[in-house]
Amino acid sequence: MTATIPTQTLPTITYPDSDGKPMSDNTKQFQLIVKIQGGIDALFKDNKNVFVAGDLLWYPVEGDNKTRQAPDTMVVFGRPKGDRGSYQQWLEDNIAPQVVFEIISPGNRMTAMFKLFKFYENYGVEEYYVYDPEDNELIGWLRSDGQLNYIELMEGWVSPRLQIRFETASGDLEIYQPDGQKFLSYVELSRQKELAQKKADRLSEKLREMGINPDEL
Repeated sequence: MTATIPTQTLPTITYPDSDGKPMSDNTKQFQLIVKIQGGIDALFKDNKNVFVAGDLLWYPVEGDNKTRQAPDTMVVFGRPKGDRGSYQQWLEDNIAPQVVFEIISPGNRMTAMFKLFKFYENYGVEEYYVYDPEDNELIGWLRSDGQLNYIELMEGWVSPRLQIRFETASGDLEIYQPDGQKFLSYVELSRQKELAQKKADRLSEKLREMGINPDEL
């Protein structure tokens, strides 16, 4: 008689979409996160294989739902755009986010920031940027020889991956696209659009005064 060995059912592991922590602790931090995430997303809007997310939980290890972080902004080259509840790396061709941004809030502690650094270093981030709005201090690290190395001069630094330039001389973090255009907030973009529309309306009015119909040009 052959004994039947009962099969063992492994428990299903869930990967929560939220860690219960707020995206930001104040309005300035929130505005910066939105500006950085939105600006980078817009920069790569025509590249379907660049995924940009804000405050999205990243799980680097299959079967481990405790090892995770939710970067304020992360950029992943080689993965398609689209909605995700979390970034489960083993489902994403095992591609780790290459670029990560964190905006420091008053509640951040050195121990927590060190743990963040080690997480990003251990799990393959290539560029890591941290900005403190209170002190207007931007620091960054670039991966080489298997580890994240401190960038000595951040003023005017150009991201190797993103090709965006950082400036803080004005007293705030300013980021410039490769064409020199500055990252703008939604309010700044709205004002820029209004000014452009007013300029177009004045030009149309001038043309009509000259007997030219602008709609026929």
